Amino acid sequence: MRRVLIADDEANMRWVLERALTKAGYEVETVEDGQLALDRALAERPDLVLLDLKMPKMDGLSVLRMLKENYPDLLMVMMTAHGSTSTAVEAMKAGAQDYLMKPFDIDELLITVAKAFEVESLREQVDYLKGEAQHGVWQLVGKSEEMQAVKHLVERVAPTPATVLIQGESGTGKELVANAIHTLSPRVDGPFIRVNCAALMETLLESELFGHEKGAFTGAHARKTGRFELADGGTLFLDEIGELSFNVQAKLLRVLQDRTFERVGGEKTIKVDVRIITATNRDLLKEAQEGRFREDLYYRLSVFPIFIPPLKERREDIPYLAEHFLKKLRTYGQSKTFGQGVLTQLMAYHWPGNVRELENVVERMVIISQGAVIGAEGVPFFNTPSKEEKRPGSFELPTEGVSLEEIEKSFLQQAMEQTGGNQSKAAKQLGLSRHAFLYRLEKYGIDPHWGI
Repeated sequence: MRRVLIADDEANMRWVLERALTKAGYEVETVEDGQLALDRALAERPDLVLLDLKMPKMDGLSVLRMLKENYPDLLMVMMTAHGSTSTAVEAMKAGAQDYLMKPFDIDELLITVAKAFEVESLREQVDYLKGEAQHGVWQLVGKSEEMQAVKHLVERVAPTPATVLIQGESGTGKELVANAIHTLSPRVDGPFIRVNCAALMETLLESELFGHEKGAFTGAHARKTGRFELADGGTLFLDEIGELSFNVQAKLLRVLQDRTFERVGGEKTIKVDVRIITATNRDLLKEAQEGRFREDLYYRLSVFPIFIPPLKERREDIPYLAEHFLKKLRTYGQSKTFGQGVLTQLMAYHWPGNVRELENVVERMVIISQGAVIGAEGVPFFNTPSKEEKRPGSFELPTEGVSLEEIEKSFLQQAMEQTGGNQSKAAKQLGLSRHAFLYRLEKYGIDPHWGI
C-alpha cells in the first residue's frame, strides 16, 4: 500500500483528500502546517507528499526544496490556488512531480496521484534494466562519501591496465566493483572470468587457472583450457586471493611479471593478454608481514588497492540499497513498498553480513509480507534482539516515560561534543545528512559552532 502525506492548513480540505485517497487504497496521513510536514516526511519517508503552497510556519515551496535535498527521488505534488501558474512552474523546476490548481475535483486528484506513481514505477524499471544492460556497473549503489570515493577510484583505474586489489569484509560487493572496473575498461568486449580461490583444492586450482595437458595426472583424459587462457583479451577476477598456497602464489607471480605460463603437465609456454583483479577479506599486507602470504606477490597485486568499507560504516547507503533490491524484485512481479519505520529499523541494525545480508533480508521481507506494504515483523532480529547483543541504539524505556525531543536534543549535543563541533562528522555519527543535522540544531536552538 502506497503511503501519502497530505499537508494543508484547511481542515475540511484535509478531510476530503484523506477520505478520497483512503478509499482509493492509499495509506494516508495528514498535517496542518509546513513545519509538521517537513518533520514527518524526514522522520518517516512517505511515497508521495501532497503539499499546499500557503501554510503556516513554512510554505509548501520551502518544504519541497528541503525535502528534495534529503530525498531527491521523493514524489511531491503541489496544490496551488487558481491563477498561480508561475508558482506551479517554480514548483516543477524545484522538483515537484506535478501540480493541482485549486479548486480541483476528486477524479483529477486521483488521476494525478496515480500518474505520479506510474511514472515512478516506469523510471525504476528503466533504471534497473539499464544497470543490467551495462553488466552491473551502475549497481554500485550508495551516496555516502565512502561509496562515492570507491566509485571515483573505479572510474580512475578502469581505463588503465593496472592490477587492482579489492579489500573488504565478505558481502560488501567486491565482485560488483571488479565487474564495474571491467565494464568501464577498454576490455569490456572481452571476457570477464571469475575464479573463487577458496572453493578449490590446490591441485584442482592450479589446473583451473593454468589448464592441463591430457594425461598430466590421473583423470586428465583430455586437454583442459585454464582460466588465464579463457580470459585472454579480457579480465580475470581472482576472488579470495588470500587462500592461495605458496606453490600457486609462486606461479601466479610469474604470470603477473610476464603474462606467460605452462599448462599442468605441459612444456609449451603460453602468453596471454589479461588484466588481473584480485579480492580478499583479509588484511593482505599483515598476512605478508607475518609470513602467511608472499610479500613480493602482495606488492605485485596491490598496484592499485581499493578498500570497500563495511555497511555499518556507511549506514546512509542502507535506504538506497534496500530500495534498489526492492526494485529488483518488482521487476519480477513483486510490487511492494516499505511500511513506516522499516528503513529506520534497517539503518539501526549492525549488518555483520553486509550488503549480501541486506539483500537476503529484503527478499525475505517481500516473501513473508502478506500485503503490498512490507513491515518489519518478518525479520526476526528486529523483534527479538538477543540478550547478549541488543541492536545499536536500543535501550530500556523508563517506566515513568521519556521526552523524545529531549533525547534527540541530547544526542545532538553529545555528537557535537564528541566531534569538537565538526558538523559533518557529528551528522554522520547520527546517520543524518548535513542539511537535516543543521535543521535539527536550529530546531532545538543548539549553536552550530559548538566548541569552535
